Amino acid sequence: MKVGVLTGGGDCPGLNAALRGVVYRAHQHGDETVGFLDGWKGVRDGEYRPLALAELVEAAGRGGTILGSSRTNPFQAPDGIARVGRSLRAAGVDALVAVGGDDTLSAALELSKHGGKVVGVPKTMDNDVNGTDWTFGFDSAASVAMDAVERLRDTARSHHRVVVLEVMGRHAGWVALATGLAAAADFTVLPEEPYDEGRLVRHVRAALAARGYAVVVASEGAAVVPTKGSAGGRDDFQHEILRERGVGAFLARQLEAATGVEARSAQIGHIQRGGAPTLFDRLLSLRLGAKAADLAHDGQFGQVAVLRGAEVVGIPLADAVASPKVVPPAWLDLLHTFDA
Repeated sequence: MKVGVLTGGGDCPGLNAALRGVVYRAHQHGDETVGFLDGWKGVRDGEYRPLALAELVEAAGRGGTILGSSRTNPFQAPDGIARVGRSLRAAGVDALVAVGGDDTLSAALELSKHGGKVVGVPKTMDNDVNGTDWTFGFDSAASVAMDAVERLRDTARSHHRVVVLEVMGRHAGWVALATGLAAAADFTVLPEEPYDEGRLVRHVRAALAARGYAVVVASEGAAVVPTKGSAGGRDDFQHEILRERGVGAFLARQLEAATGVEARSAQIGHIQRGGAPTLFDRLLSLRLGAKAADLAHDGQFGQVAVLRGAEVVGIPLADAVASPKVVPPAWLDLLHTFDA
């Protein structure tokens, strides 16, 4: 059979390794592979190219995606389904592998509902796809953020300052949680919890009294009331573009006013998206890609490859996109162990 593959949504480390998993396992099955360019945009517009085994060897350790990506919603227009169907038929594609987060997989589910032969691979640095223990890209992104906190700690200690690091995370605070825990932040602000200014100030004051500096980690999607709204507009999937919210800068101003200590903020932003994937992300993305090729070859369409414990299995696409996977109470309890 002929298998098409796309990488959609925000890029993250591990995408090229996932492509390697898909292409090599498909080759093992005797299947041909082509890559659609720039996510669902390439599927909609019929833009694709062959994928060779050799190019994926060197690409596997690089960040980004050799196919390009976009946040295009192919079904936004009334003729979207018909247009995608014509494109897949013209390319001679028998099955499609969609590698992406909740939006990319939601589009895959829509295609599946209309008879499309599609399977999914979950990727997102936010770790917010349901049904999978972890998504690739998360470990790499959180590791970069952890390193940023350690570097900011050095300058905060030297200048006796409060430093706030703003990390990515719209509805789910997994990156902020992991960063705050691993880098021993004094306080972590997540979307999953109501913002409590008094509690934040108390913890920062305690850190200042104990060490002369404080470090705070905040998710960009945290419910800090004065920063609601954005001048950034909305994307094709109607998500607010968060780049203008300025959660970190707002918290730094609050803390400086409350403590009288100079406070600075840093926004790590897209630095988290780039660079080589970690060992964990390389192995996870390879396994998920290979499983997706198995699902496609075996005709198990409408499923997505996920990590459950030590095993990679297939689950319905509908389960994966039912709702974002947010930080549960057990992880919040662990977090508060260290800011008590």
